[in-house]
Amino acid sequence: MTDLNALPQDLPVPEDDGACDHLRGMAMPAIALPSTNGGTVRLDRLGAERTVIYAYPRTGQPGVALPDGWDAIPGARGCTPQACAFRDHHAELKTLGADVYGLSTQDTDYQREVAERLHLPFAILSDAGLEFASTLRLPTFTVDGMPLVKRLTLIVKDDRIEHVFYPVFPPDRSAGDVVAWLTVHR
Repeated sequence: MTDLNALPQDLPVPEDDGACDHLRGMAMPAIALPSTNGGTVRLDRLGAERTVIYAYPRTGQPGVALPDGWDAIPGARGCTPQACAFRDHHAELKTLGADVYGLSTQDTDYQREVAERLHLPFAILSDAGLEFASTLRLPTFTVDGMPLVKRLTLIVKDDRIEHVFYPVFPPDRSAGDVVAWLTVHR
């Protein structure tokens, strides 16, 4: 069985296909997504000085096989290490004035198990209906009939997308890259 916490050495590196070039400067849409903390989060009313939304394809579950060929899809593997990195950098991100949300197309019950198992101090948002992904025209792909968002990270300030990290690789360094960017752009 695959170790969800470790990244294989030979993961293919995703290429920047320009699929996020249109996002910088866009207003966040008036969409409310379900949260693992209960209730919903209005994406056009985030309220923090800055908000980090890291979108990822899907987290695996211990004892459950990943989709066939998952490790061969550039940018697919690494959701658990990425979430753990945001957990480990959470206090530093808060000090830099940023709230953090994870986001995937998995339903809230599935995400809640992940948030509890990984002891995440932030909420994960469910875009199971692809409302957010469709409205912003986020890059997606489909595996085993599941529509998934490609890995990307948005920095939101004053309800507008200030910066986009895309593609994100390796995923376990994503949170550190965000901390470095926020430190320079205070």
